Amino acid sequence: MLTAEEIRKIDHEIALVPVRKAACIEALKIVQEHRGWISDESLLAIAAHIEMSAEELDSVATFYNLIFRKPVGRNIILLCDSISCYVMGYEQIYDHLKARLNIKFGETTPDARFTLLPNACLGACDHAPTLMINHDLYKDLTINELDEILKTYK
Repeated sequence: MLTAEEIRKIDHEIALVPVRKAACIEALKIVQEHRGWISDESLLAIAAHIEMSAEELDSVATFYNLIFRKPVGRNIILLCDSISCYVMGYEQIYDHLKARLNIKFGETTPDARFTLLPNACLGACDHAPTLMINHDLYKDLTINELDEILKTYK
């Protein structure tokens, strides 16, 4: 069941597009913003509200890597694995994060503090390697900076 606030925000997005289905990504983002992820129950409620089959909506939700279909941590780390970041030290950054957090891509720390995800490109190839934590972009990363950066996220 969607909350009144979620419905209000989704209806606002529906009013901006020619057909209800066209608001599906915004609807997913709205519910995820409120709940942290898109459960099966949430997906069914959204699909019913925007008059779309659950299968269609799930195909959209699972296509986009920033729509989370399972619970995630309080802080989402997106590590860029594009060719630019790969050449400029991506593997060392990834190895350090794995060792420091004791998780691999797709996993969440036991205290739910961090979820680590790969990202195809963060749009800062001229400042590789890069990663994003929540909405904060870190460029020209070195291993020495990582621990201090991680400390700022609770």
